[in-house]
Amino acid sequence: MSTPLYESNLKSLKRVGRGKVRDIYAVGDDKLLIVVTDRLSAFDVVLADPIPDKGRVLNEMAAFWFDKLAHLVPNQLTGIDPESVVQGEEDKAQVRGRSMVVKKLKPLPIEAVVRGYLIGSGWKDYQKTGAVCGIRLPAGLKQAQQLPAPIFTPATKAAEGHDENISFAQVEQLIGAALAARVREVSILLYREAADYAAGKGIIIADTKFEFGLDDKGTLVLIDEALTADSSRFWPADSYREGISPPSFDKQYVRDYLESLTWDKVAPAPRLPADVIERTSQKYREALMRLTGRKLS
Repeated sequence: MSTPLYESNLKSLKRVGRGKVRDIYAVGDDKLLIVVTDRLSAFDVVLADPIPDKGRVLNEMAAFWFDKLAHLVPNQLTGIDPESVVQGEEDKAQVRGRSMVVKKLKPLPIEAVVRGYLIGSGWKDYQKTGAVCGIRLPAGLKQAQQLPAPIFTPATKAAEGHDENISFAQVEQLIGAALAARVREVSILLYREAADYAAGKGIIIADTKFEFGLDDKGTLVLIDEALTADSSRFWPADSYREGISPPSFDKQYVRDYLESLTWDKVAPAPRLPADVIERTSQKYREALMRLTGRKLS
């Protein structure tokens, strides 16, 4: 297990952004270096305790999916070695195995969420309204049941605080009807292909979120991360059944622990016990191994 990296501090590049998990640096005028840290957010709050190896797993997993799904939509990758754009061993050590050099693009102001199963906030919404994000579903569905077909349930992107679900009509207002339709189409195509592949590896992808940007020609490009254990809900197929919230390979282990506490889901979050940190790190590494056949070096 590697030494956790909670926050990067590169001396040879200028940092231009800091997300819940990723630190972003400028590489010239047209590229960015994304460093995936070991920070973990739950209920949209960044926790104080890093999860060892998490950033390396997420980076490896995203690279795998970008390559595998490149025939469906262009992605942000440049193929440039991250260590070649920084100077000094200290900076190289911080980016090693957890970074990508990507194209600088114009991000769309939405998260493209695709749900294949009825779980999480979608299950709560369905119980109250019979719909998920305004999409009417058949009556009598159970928790964790597979939906008749994957549904597109977009959300706003929040740098801090909670993302909010929005209607497809709101997406059309934000980015235009034609682009909204394209994002929905591509998102569902990506989800279907990934879910079919993962099923062959004994993993159910219950839901996931994508982010997209536009290049200077207006081409839609897949950005940020793709089908990682942070942006998706992964379930082991051999322990899945309807009617319960299945165990998962993502940060659900941490969410379940936090749900057992008296916490209002407002920062600061409670500290995590050592056994929860270790078990979560194991979950991330196992997901990578199952999906890709790769172990962290």
